[in-house]
Amino acid sequence: MTETVRAIHLQQERDYRVAISWDPGHAPLIGDEPPPLGGGAGPNPSQLLIAAVANCMTDSLVFALRKFKLDAEPLSSEARGEIGRNEQGRLRVLGIDVAISLGRAVGDAPHLQRVLAQFEQFCIVGQSVAQGIPVRVRVLGVDGAVLHGG
Repeated sequence: MTETVRAIHLQQERDYRVAISWDPGHAPLIGDEPPPLGGGAGPNPSQLLIAAVANCMTDSLVFALRKFKLDAEPLSSEARGEIGRNEQGRLRVLGIDVAISLGRAVGDAPHLQRVLAQFEQFCIVGQSVAQGIPVRVRVLGVDGAVLHGG
Protein backbone atom coordinates (compact mmCIF):
# COMPACT_ATOMS: atom_id res chain seq x y z
CA MET A 1 0.00 0.00 0.00
CA THR A 2 1.29 3.45 -0.86
CA GLU A 3 -0.01 6.84 0.10
CA THR A 4 0.33 10.08 -1.79
CA VAL A 5 1.37 13.03 0.32
CA ARG A 6 -0.62 16.19 -0.31
CA ALA A 7 1.16 18.46 -2.78
CA ILE A 8 3.51 21.13 -1.49
CA HIS A 9 3.81 24.23 -3.64
CA LEU A 10 6.90 26.43 -3.80
CA GLN A 11 6.78 29.89 -5.35
CA GLN A 12 9.94 31.90 -5.90
CA GLU A 13 9.44 35.38 -4.45
CA ARG A 14 12.86 36.78 -5.33
CA ASP A 15 16.40 35.51 -5.58
CA TYR A 16 16.55 32.38 -3.37
CA ARG A 17 13.52 33.24 -1.24
CA VAL A 18 10.59 30.87 -1.76
CA ALA A 19 7.12 30.68 -0.24
CA ILE A 20 6.31 27.09 0.70
CA SER A 21 2.58 26.32 0.85
CA TRP A 22 1.07 23.02 1.90
CA ASP A 23 -2.53 23.59 2.88
CA PRO A 24 -5.08 26.28 2.10
CA GLY A 25 -5.68 28.49 5.09
CA HIS A 26 -2.10 28.29 6.42
CA ALA A 27 0.41 31.06 5.96
CA PRO A 28 3.28 29.91 3.77
CA LEU A 29 6.63 29.05 5.29
CA ILE A 30 9.45 31.16 3.86
CA GLY A 31 12.61 29.37 2.81
CA ASP A 32 15.74 31.30 1.91
CA GLU A 33 19.47 30.91 1.56
CA PRO A 34 21.69 32.83 3.95
CA PRO A 35 23.64 35.88 2.73
CA PRO A 36 25.38 36.47 0.41
CA LEU A 37 23.14 34.36 -1.86
CA GLY A 38 19.83 35.12 -0.19
CA GLY A 39 18.48 37.30 2.55
CA GLY A 40 18.28 34.67 5.30
CA ALA A 41 14.52 35.25 5.67
CA GLY A 42 13.90 31.62 6.60
CA PRO A 43 15.49 28.20 6.86
CA ASN A 44 17.51 27.00 3.89
CA PRO A 45 16.86 23.59 2.27
CA SER A 46 19.52 21.83 4.38
CA GLN A 47 17.96 23.20 7.57
CA LEU A 48 14.50 22.12 6.40
CA LEU A 49 15.80 18.58 5.79
CA ILE A 50 17.43 18.46 9.23
CA ALA A 51 14.28 19.89 10.84
CA ALA A 52 12.12 17.29 9.08
CA VAL A 53 14.26 14.46 10.46
CA ALA A 54 14.19 15.90 13.98
CA ASN A 55 10.45 16.61 13.83
CA CYS A 56 9.68 13.08 12.67
CA MET A 57 11.96 11.48 15.30
CA THR A 58 10.35 13.59 18.02
CA ASP A 59 6.85 12.70 16.83
CA SER A 60 7.79 9.03 16.71
CA LEU A 61 9.04 9.17 20.31
CA VAL A 62 5.88 11.00 21.45
CA PHE A 63 3.72 8.34 19.79
CA ALA A 64 5.69 5.48 21.35
CA LEU A 65 5.65 7.04 24.81
CA ARG A 66 1.91 7.61 24.64
CA LYS A 67 1.34 4.05 23.44
CA PHE A 68 2.82 2.83 26.73
CA LYS A 69 1.10 5.62 28.71
CA LEU A 70 4.43 7.20 29.65
CA ASP A 71 4.17 10.96 30.14
CA ALA A 72 7.47 12.69 29.41
CA GLU A 73 6.03 15.76 27.71
CA PRO A 74 6.82 18.38 26.68
CA LEU A 75 9.71 17.05 24.62
CA SER A 76 12.23 19.37 23.00
CA SER A 77 14.72 18.61 20.27
CA GLU A 78 17.86 20.07 18.81
CA ALA A 79 19.30 18.94 15.51
CA ARG A 80 22.54 19.69 13.75
CA GLY A 81 23.75 18.78 10.32
CA GLU A 82 27.28 18.25 9.12
CA ILE A 83 27.80 19.93 5.76
CA GLY A 84 30.91 19.10 3.80
CA ARG A 85 32.23 18.18 0.40
CA ASN A 86 31.79 14.76 -1.17
CA GLU A 87 34.37 12.96 -3.35
CA GLN A 88 33.45 15.18 -6.28
CA GLY A 89 33.98 18.32 -4.21
CA ARG A 90 30.27 19.18 -4.01
CA LEU A 91 28.62 20.35 -0.80
CA ARG A 92 26.38 17.72 0.78
CA VAL A 93 24.70 16.95 4.09
CA LEU A 94 27.12 14.36 5.46
CA GLY A 95 25.34 13.54 8.71
CA ILE A 96 22.50 14.56 11.01
CA ASP A 97 22.57 14.51 14.81
CA VAL A 98 19.30 14.76 16.74
CA ALA A 99 19.06 15.17 20.51
CA ILE A 100 15.59 14.79 22.02
CA SER A 101 15.11 15.86 25.63
CA LEU A 102 12.33 14.50 27.80
CA GLY A 103 10.32 17.17 29.59
CA ARG A 104 9.79 15.10 32.74
CA ALA A 105 11.06 11.92 34.33
CA VAL A 106 9.39 8.68 33.32
CA GLY A 107 8.82 6.15 36.08
CA ASP A 108 8.29 2.85 34.23
CA ALA A 109 11.82 1.86 33.22
CA PRO A 110 10.99 -1.46 31.47
CA HIS A 111 8.46 0.20 29.18
CA LEU A 112 10.77 3.17 28.62
CA GLN A 113 13.58 0.85 27.53
CA ARG A 114 11.24 -0.85 25.06
CA VAL A 115 10.15 2.54 23.66
CA LEU A 116 13.74 3.72 23.31
CA ALA A 117 14.78 0.49 21.60
CA GLN A 118 12.26 0.84 18.79
CA PHE A 119 10.85 4.36 18.26
CA GLU A 120 13.41 5.33 15.59
CA GLN A 121 12.27 2.47 13.34
CA PHE A 122 8.83 4.06 12.99
CA CYS A 123 10.05 7.48 11.82
CA ILE A 124 9.23 7.68 8.10
CA VAL A 125 11.43 10.67 7.30
CA GLY A 126 14.38 9.74 9.50
CA GLN A 127 14.58 6.17 8.25
CA SER A 128 14.20 7.30 4.62
CA VAL A 129 16.95 9.90 4.93
CA ALA A 130 19.17 7.43 6.84
CA GLN A 131 19.34 5.28 3.70
CA GLY A 132 21.71 7.89 2.27
CA ILE A 133 22.81 10.11 5.17
CA PRO A 134 23.91 8.90 8.61
CA VAL A 135 21.33 9.92 11.23
CA ARG A 136 22.34 9.71 14.87
CA VAL A 137 19.69 10.10 17.58
CA ARG A 138 20.12 10.57 21.31
CA VAL A 139 17.40 10.81 23.94
CA LEU A 140 18.21 12.74 27.10
CA GLY A 141 16.49 12.57 30.45
CA VAL A 142 15.40 15.66 32.35
CA ASP A 143 18.77 15.67 34.11
CA GLY A 144 20.64 15.60 30.77
CA ALA A 145 21.72 11.97 31.13
CA VAL A 146 21.84 10.02 27.87
CA LEU A 147 19.06 7.43 27.91
CA HIS A 148 19.45 6.29 24.31
CA GLY A 149 22.06 6.67 21.58
CA GLY A 150 25.68 7.68 21.72
